[in-house]
Amino acid sequence: MTDAIAQWNTWLNGYVWGPPMIGLLVGTGIVITVLTGGIQFRRLETVFIEVLGRHRSRGDGTVTPFQAVATALASTVGTGNIVGVATAVVLGGPGAIFWLWVSGLFGMCTKFAEIVIALHYRERDASGIFRGGAMYVLRNGLGLPWLGGLFALLTAVAAFGIGNMVQANSLADSLNASLGVAPETTGLALAAVTGLVILGGVRRIGEVAQVLVPVMTVVYLAGGATILLLHLSALPAAVGLVISSAFTGAAATGGFAGSTVAMALRHGIARGLFSNEAGLGSAPMVHAAATTDHPVRQGLYGIFEVLVDTLLVCSVTGLALIVTGVWNSGVNGAVLSSDAFRQGLPGEWGGLIVTISVVLFGFSTVIGWSYYGETAIVYLAGTRAAIPYRIAWLVFIYLGATGSLQLIWSVADTLNGLMAIPNLIGVLFSIPLLLRLQREFFDTGG
Repeated sequence: MTDAIAQWNTWLNGYVWGPPMIGLLVGTGIVITVLTGGIQFRRLETVFIEVLGRHRSRGDGTVTPFQAVATALASTVGTGNIVGVATAVVLGGPGAIFWLWVSGLFGMCTKFAEIVIALHYRERDASGIFRGGAMYVLRNGLGLPWLGGLFALLTAVAAFGIGNMVQANSLADSLNASLGVAPETTGLALAAVTGLVILGGVRRIGEVAQVLVPVMTVVYLAGGATILLLHLSALPAAVGLVISSAFTGAAATGGFAGSTVAMALRHGIARGLFSNEAGLGSAPMVHAAATTDHPVRQGLYGIFEVLVDTLLVCSVTGLALIVTGVWNSGVNGAVLSSDAFRQGLPGEWGGLIVTISVVLFGFSTVIGWSYYGETAIVYLAGTRAAIPYRIAWLVFIYLGATGSLQLIWSVADTLNGLMAIPNLIGVLFSIPLLLRLQREFFDTGG
């Protein structure tokens, strides 16, 4: 039975994360970029002013605008930024980083659009919490409640894999390998700490995320930036290799088997989309809870979110792999990223930063995705299901930390990708609304 599920999932996953879906996700970003006049480029200064300057909290909502973007970043800036980027480079060569940048540039506009639309159709639940996301867009905006229910079901189930068990397992493996901590101990500790956060609901998640996310991001970026500065003379050649490999492929060198342009494009774009989740419909669920006076104002936070996740964190990982020369060593995943930091930084700092980052990134993803799954289950079963879902979340953290997850990871990865289909239907059919809200916001001076 297990083998049959694995074979069926492998077949389906090839389509879900294959060229058609990647083309649909990137194509959506391109179309919205054109129709909005490249808002992620033209309004970048406004984005920084809104996120890092004003911190406005006018209007209705449950959490502050910055708490919303911090919680969304908590979910997207995860172990995939360390492990996934390394895998993309190993399979697609240095050129994968270029296509990762491309996915990020267009993904900024997709994330902007889905957040704006989600804010427009959000509503209060029975407990007074603002809820929103693709399921509400599909039900309230397009009159397709069954499709909204399907999106919610995919989210609620995928969350236990992508945002819970896989993260707990990666965290437990890292602590066991680096510090000798037993997986059972990690599982219990992670469940306990997570419980202290998520049982307080989205307000407490937002309060923790607004402190945790800046700290963990700065720690990782500082380590990566130090590597790049120490290897500054190699950086121009590294960037040149990234660009040239994106259009010519990469020849076999060292332990690297070589790659084609198609391999670089596929793995780079897929990794970028998987990392920033633009088009998958996850982040709008927490952005919909933000206190704001206009949907477009919060949508600008989505542009900032993708910029940090993909164009900063993922780029630092990828370039560190190249300037240190470990990218073609023949190893993969977390080991490859750890090697880059250990070789790139003096003493034990490299290994320590990677271990700390894996722990913080994993924990942040666990608390962020708990809210996504909860929002989905509340849509399906009402507010009475929120507390039982949170308790189940804690149980699965322990199971994830102590179990073998290959099949669970694969199935959850497929379900995560399937979320894009109903979400993009909601986004694409709501483009006229998006453009009207954009004109309304900027014509009145924001």
